[in-house]
Amino acid sequence: MNKPMIALLMCILLLTGCSEQRFTPINPHQPFVASVNILQPSLTFLDQEGDTIATWEFESAYTGGVLIQHDRVLMYGHELTEAHLYEISTGKHVATIECGMGTTNAYYDNQSERFFMTNSKTNAVISYDLQGKKLHEQKLYNYPMSMVASNGYLYVVNYKDTVLSVLDIEEFIVVDEWEIAKSSHGIAVLEQQNKLWIGGHGEGSKPNQTIDVYDLTTGEKQKPISMPLMPVGIAKKGDEVAVISHGESMLYVADIDGEILWKQKVGANPFAVQHFMDFIVVAGYDDQTVYFLEDQQIIKKVQTNKGPFQLLVREGTT
Repeated sequence: MNKPMIALLMCILLLTGCSEQRFTPINPHQPFVASVNILQPSLTFLDQEGDTIATWEFESAYTGGVLIQHDRVLMYGHELTEAHLYEISTGKHVATIECGMGTTNAYYDNQSERFFMTNSKTNAVISYDLQGKKLHEQKLYNYPMSMVASNGYLYVVNYKDTVLSVLDIEEFIVVDEWEIAKSSHGIAVLEQQNKLWIGGHGEGSKPNQTIDVYDLTTGEKQKPISMPLMPVGIAKKGDEVAVISHGESMLYVADIDGEILWKQKVGANPFAVQHFMDFIVVAGYDDQTVYFLEDQQIIKKVQTNKGPFQLLVREGTT
């Protein structure tokens, strides 16, 4: 075989190898909490012992991610024109979504089996099916971002406005609008109490110091819960609600009526909190550390890549 032919075959092999490149697969029966790191775009997968299962390092400047059902993760970036779906059990890229620049958040609703993406350039929310096919688009207010779904409705916080938009998921039309504080961020539904909790940063020289509780039916504000400073992450499990206030690097744990049960200083500039197995997990953005807490104590610290900004949790098995 002549040298030009050998060189051509080597190029073909190299190109084929690149096209088949994939990330470390994760066993579909493996529970995990995954840290979405945005300063070094990556996913750090941790098991129930707090040990690292794998780290997926990306070339794209992703700023967020969301689990889609059990075995897929959607990664997106505010400055990217595309979002990407990856299969966790194989580590393979399975779909590309042309979303345009400006994606601020993504959310998956298990009941409708749809996911939603908000966009700050178009001030809209878009719904997609499980394959990433665009279904509907709805204009909202300025900078839609935080989202949560409950009983067929999607609640969207418009971050740079004073409006929360309520959408009927099937019709994908706005059915109600609530007055909320500007720069609201972080949202959770307490269905049994028929309540919606909303956090936020606050505006200008007036940082937010409360979680605001709203009636889920009427949208009326019920009461504030003091959790200084800048409570932006909310996670509910059972009768317990965990809230991270990144201005004071403080974790608050409250009951479903908003009574503070305990609090703990944790992390450096944390933005994300989740329940995982028997733990509360917090991501420290500035110290690139994920903290596992149990019985009101920090029991393990795990280093990640720079900028852990979100936590994705998978507990069930297929």
